[in-house]
Amino acid sequence: MNKYTVKNYINLVSPILGSKIYSYTDQFFGNASRMLSDNPPIFKENVYDKHGKWMDGWETRRKRTKGNDYCIIKLGKPGKVSIVEIDTSYFNGNQPEYASLDVCLSNNNKFIWKNILKKKKLKPNSIHKFKIQNNYPINFVKLNIFPDGGIARLKLLGDLSLNLKNTKKSLDLASVLNGAKIVACSDEHFGKAENIIAPGKSINMGNGWETKRRRGKGCDWIIIKLAETGTIEKFNIQTHHFKGNYPASFTIQGSLIKQNKNTNNIVNISKKWSTIINQTNLKPHHQLVVENKIKKQKFNFIKLNIYPDGGISRLRIIGKV
Repeated sequence: MNKYTVKNYINLVSPILGSKIYSYTDQFFGNASRMLSDNPPIFKENVYDKHGKWMDGWETRRKRTKGNDYCIIKLGKPGKVSIVEIDTSYFNGNQPEYASLDVCLSNNNKFIWKNILKKKKLKPNSIHKFKIQNNYPINFVKLNIFPDGGIARLKLLGDLSLNLKNTKKSLDLASVLNGAKIVACSDEHFGKAENIIAPGKSINMGNGWETKRRRGKGCDWIIIKLAETGTIEKFNIQTHHFKGNYPASFTIQGSLIKQNKNTNNIVNISKKWSTIINQTNLKPHHQLVVENKIKKQKFNFIKLNIYPDGGISRLRIIGKV
């Protein structure tokens, strides 16, 4: 059994990418925007608003006419979907009976929908995952629920469809906005691994990547697939808000992997990747910029090792495609 967490996808409907609600039929009990949150859904016992019980998700009123409810989401970046995840956590007795998903690529807000997920039965208080065969980019999503009810979270896991190969200026090769993604990490007990490649400065400790306290040998690590193969100019390692729980030091390894390999192979072979940055001390609530001395070598995978554990708020990898 793997002792690490596998990722390898980007959530295309994440607000971090600029994705937002475009339209909806109804959101009487719960705002549709809650459904796109990157945070896990929560339940607040005995909390009510003017419409009724407060729920952490999109929830429509009970439908008394024909038809069904739906919500249209505009993606912040075009992408290809591999997995659809529909979460009905805490919706028990008020979840939709069925759901389906339509997608399209539109630049003028005229929609020609293509169905990628036929009507599927939904269970209460459950996470439903569906593999999707979709080889073309999309930028609009229509979630149909039958006939009404509540969805805690919707995730569309896949890859961004961006063309960076003709970009001549330096850019952040580790930014999710450019298509970088987390492949795997040793642990993310206190803070999600995806936070480390998010845009902007972290707002608090929970907005970074943080592992549990390590009680054995070894170190924690995270593997990032860069947005595009490129040469690296410098690394920017940030420990903002981590004051008593920052790593003591770090190293960075890298590789250029030409053929497709599964995640397990990448994790195993990463132990032998060449070292780009030797072990370097870190400070609390700090930003450290380290120049890369191997500037002519190309990489498309990077591994950040932290010793022995702790939290990193952001990692920027500046380079050229």
